[in-house]
Amino acid sequence: MTAEYKVHGDVAVITMSNPPVNGLGYAVRQGIAQGLEQAAADPAVKAIVITGAGKAFSGGADIKEFGTAKASAEPNLLSVIAAVENSTKPVVAAIHSVAMGGGLELALGCHYRIAAPGTSIALPEVKLGLIPGAGGTVRLPRVLGVEPALNMIVSGEPVKSEMLAMLPGQKLFDRMAKSPESLAEEALAYAREVAGNKTHPRVRDLPCKHPMGDAYFQFARNMVKGMAKNFPAPAKCVDAVENATKKKFDDALATEREIFMNLMLTPESRALRHLFVSERAASKIPDVPEDTPQRKIEKVAVIGAGTMGGGITMNFLNAGIPVTMLEMKQEAIDRGVATIRKNYEAQVKKGKLKQDKYDTRMSLLKTTLDYKDIADADLVIEAVFEEMGVKQKVFETLDSVMKQGAILASNTSTLDVNKIASFTKRPQDVVGLHFFSPANVMKLLEVVRGDKTGKDVMATVMTVAKKIKKTAVVSGVCDGFIGNRMIEQYSRQAGFLLDEGATPQQVDKAIEKFGFAMGPFRMGDLAGNDIGWAIRKRRAAERPNMIYSRTADKLCELGRFGQKTGAGWYDYKEGKRDAIPSKLVEEMIVEHRKSLGIEPRKISDEEIVQRLVFALVNEGARIVEEGIAARASDIDMVYITGYGFPIHRGGPMLYADQVGLFNVAQAMKRFAKNPRDDAKFWEPAPLLAKLAAEGKTFN
Repeated sequence: MTAEYKVHGDVAVITMSNPPVNGLGYAVRQGIAQGLEQAAADPAVKAIVITGAGKAFSGGADIKEFGTAKASAEPNLLSVIAAVENSTKPVVAAIHSVAMGGGLELALGCHYRIAAPGTSIALPEVKLGLIPGAGGTVRLPRVLGVEPALNMIVSGEPVKSEMLAMLPGQKLFDRMAKSPESLAEEALAYAREVAGNKTHPRVRDLPCKHPMGDAYFQFARNMVKGMAKNFPAPAKCVDAVENATKKKFDDALATEREIFMNLMLTPESRALRHLFVSERAASKIPDVPEDTPQRKIEKVAVIGAGTMGGGITMNFLNAGIPVTMLEMKQEAIDRGVATIRKNYEAQVKKGKLKQDKYDTRMSLLKTTLDYKDIADADLVIEAVFEEMGVKQKVFETLDSVMKQGAILASNTSTLDVNKIASFTKRPQDVVGLHFFSPANVMKLLEVVRGDKTGKDVMATVMTVAKKIKKTAVVSGVCDGFIGNRMIEQYSRQAGFLLDEGATPQQVDKAIEKFGFAMGPFRMGDLAGNDIGWAIRKRRAAERPNMIYSRTADKLCELGRFGQKTGAGWYDYKEGKRDAIPSKLVEEMIVEHRKSLGIEPRKISDEEIVQRLVFALVNEGARIVEEGIAARASDIDMVYITGYGFPIHRGGPMLYADQVGLFNVAQAMKRFAKNPRDDAKFWEPAPLLAKLAAEGKTFN
């Protein structure tokens, strides 16, 4: 059953039942419509209550139906709301827990509304690149007033029911229930009370005006422009609410629908909807069922108190999980703890963290110099120097001291997790947990699954990731996993572009204009150019046929490691992060070109963007094909949450889909003809070639 119909004396109750949030899927909409007809035909029924089962009134559209014929099949939500509004018997919405999107729009179509305290109320469509599409922009301003309604619609953020109930003149809630538990009884009593009324109020008949109309909407547009430069939806929210104040109700409703349908076709909305669905998909592992038994994680240990170790520790303290941090020397511990304190104190100063919360978090932190003190931890995460010999020592020690059943995790960013697991007698307990720096801020967590990692370990760490508010993406074992394996190809292209005639600032500007948070050269300076240097030296031994531009090595030979040394691809003034173009670097690049006999050419921004982004796409296609990533959308999640890829483009794989895989493959064949590039790399990955030939997409 997706909508249950029950009669309580003279009141019919229609209960939406489509867990987890009673999404308004086709079957639910049919159920509501049938319930209304049944109630209309029953002379014993004098009033109707609509409510939701379980933990929500309704969270809105059913995301499982996105993009399918069912999403718009009749009765669509507008038709259901019209049927509610036109009911000759009064309809009362009994709202609790969550009323968002289409769920709130349905409630606004009812004649009366009673809400439980603590209900989250929102029209979050803007977060999917849309505007409300079933009357939200036309009805909410009529019950809340234009300004509060527009603020809610443009932000998409939830507001608690009791806050809204306090707004002067609000008509959103006719009554507030005493408690969530008493809502059902109070709603029945209220329905009986209004059953005797001769007429029943409709939100559509309420006035909708703003005293300073034109000036206010102009101001709102300017505000929105500054906040949402790459997204069309917020400005369209302003248009729709303005229409509600100037047009007849039905005309404004029709225009709202038109705007909604047009936005549905924009690449920005497709990107946001893709990421919404992808985030949920990433948490599911195809061969690890949802009911896989999990291990208890109540105590955590972190090996290493440096930047990474400290950042990782903070994630667990924030989630209320006690951590013991282990180091070899007391001064290293003192430095690590001081940094954690400094980070928290900065948040307290800005008013982002209350003093008592800060004290609680610090009270969960213990430190030690002795492995014996961490023997009873349920999860231990190693965050030591990125060198196999160092990791070997740590894992052999952990194997001998940790209790049975403890999960042993490595924060390695490129090393072989299977080899790390082989240093123990319990490879089934070993997993990679690759946090991104700064680990207390960055959302991404690459969960690296070794050949022998237990399914219960995978299920457990995915749950832990949620607890510490990370977006976890599973990767198989390969050099660099998903993110760093791809970024290496991107960086190689950036280097070739310098050889051929571009400057670091031209490359950075082009890719930042495309929407990246930071170009490859500014990113190198921030991360430390010596890190890439070390990887290239390791590559020289492992893969001697891998070609790079020599410019990055020459830069490191000059000691220009980036912001930490005050000089990298750019110059930096002390205490400032502004990247200043460097005369010295420019001369070095020119000299380098001369030594290779290269005549520099003019390179367009379009070529820069295509070579950098399509390099990610081609390597990404290989990663999906090899089964390192379970799905193309997982790669998009990695790049959006960990590498500053522009959100409005939905990640490299979705971007390739939107450009068209045929066009992407054609561009790659063009790049392969460039004598200064790596022709072998630009052969379209077999998966990409196959999809392009069949006219298909990654997602």
